[in-house]
Amino acid sequence: MRTSKTFSILFWVYASRVKNNQANLYVRISLDSRRVNISLKSKVPFDLWDPSTQRVDGNSKQAREANNLISVTRTKIFQNYQDLRFQNKKVTADLLKSNFLGEGPRDKTLLDILEYHRQKIEKTLTKGTIRNFGVTEKYVLKFLNEELKTTTIYLNELNYKFINDFANFLFNYWPKGHVNAMSHNTVMKHLQRLRKIVTLAFHLEWVEKDPFIRWKPTFKKKERDFLNLSELKQIEDFNFHNDRLDRVRDLFVFSCYTGISFTDMNDLTKDNVRNGLDGQKWLFTSRNKTKAKVKIPLLDKALEILEKYNEHPMTEISQSLLPVITNVKVNLYLKEVADLCDIKKNLTFHMARHTFATTVTLSNGVPIETVSKLLGHTKIATTQIYARVLEDKLSQDMSELSRKLRNWKPNV
Repeated sequence: MRTSKTFSILFWVYASRVKNNQANLYVRISLDSRRVNISLKSKVPFDLWDPSTQRVDGNSKQAREANNLISVTRTKIFQNYQDLRFQNKKVTADLLKSNFLGEGPRDKTLLDILEYHRQKIEKTLTKGTIRNFGVTEKYVLKFLNEELKTTTIYLNELNYKFINDFANFLFNYWPKGHVNAMSHNTVMKHLQRLRKIVTLAFHLEWVEKDPFIRWKPTFKKKERDFLNLSELKQIEDFNFHNDRLDRVRDLFVFSCYTGISFTDMNDLTKDNVRNGLDGQKWLFTSRNKTKAKVKIPLLDKALEILEKYNEHPMTEISQSLLPVITNVKVNLYLKEVADLCDIKKNLTFHMARHTFATTVTLSNGVPIETVSKLLGHTKIATTQIYARVLEDKLSQDMSELSRKLRNWKPNV
């Protein structure tokens, strides 16, 4: 049956798989150069099948049942096609197949797309990104359970209100074991990840409308804080009477002198340390986040820390270059380090990377192009943010100096 140049319904049998003169009956839907086949879970006598009429010849019970199935199937598919066109919806062969099999968008839930997305990214994204999506998924399920009092929701029930309600839930949620409540930008990140998942459902035609179409993230501009040289030395020289905090301090300082992220540091082994062309020790690795290859000459302080943990029980057991600590715990421990060292800034592991970019390299005249390569940035514009931070700091310092000079009165 043809209703346009692009749409057709064809019934056929699998001639190459005939057994005892019985052939499996299929229907093929063709639309806009896309063809899909559906097994009708029925067999017909191969010698009585007429491909020109797409019917079974004769008046036997099997022939009547098969021909009736063909008529009902043709009507059902064609009616669905007409209904979708009447509703001005995008019609595809895959959608017609899904609807025929009872797997249409109305049956798909938020749990279905979460599972589909989880399998999709399993071997394509980095461990850190997969972990972040996992955290977002955990909060979505918690929102469904605690706020909506349900375990799932149909995708077509998602709307702008759902997004706002989920955002409010996150803004008021205090993650267990965290020092602070969830920040504004963290909430935006979770919503961005959920948007990617739901947009995937839209592209799969599991949902008719994208509920995120009118939603836009609102990130608060955050100053990239870093330690100045005095603060860095304060942490380096502090004598901890606690092995746990001593190790955390060492990992943090190692990052300050190499610029390596916490996730990348946990993956390091002794094989990552090799001699460079200059005969000195270098760190050869690649970033988990961008896959960019990174080569970092090891400064004296970094080498000192590596020597400290060479043949250390913790590194010997894990076969890692440095002791491995979980991400959640390391930032909690850094709060203790900051308190003991009298550092008033919000000490996080990412601050170590900022400190490397500003205090250790750019402030000491290392060209921004070199810093960009050391950090594994794929765009120099990312590194230029640190340069702007330094310019702002320089401007503030000079303004303060100018104020002091204006108020300065010489001793007579």
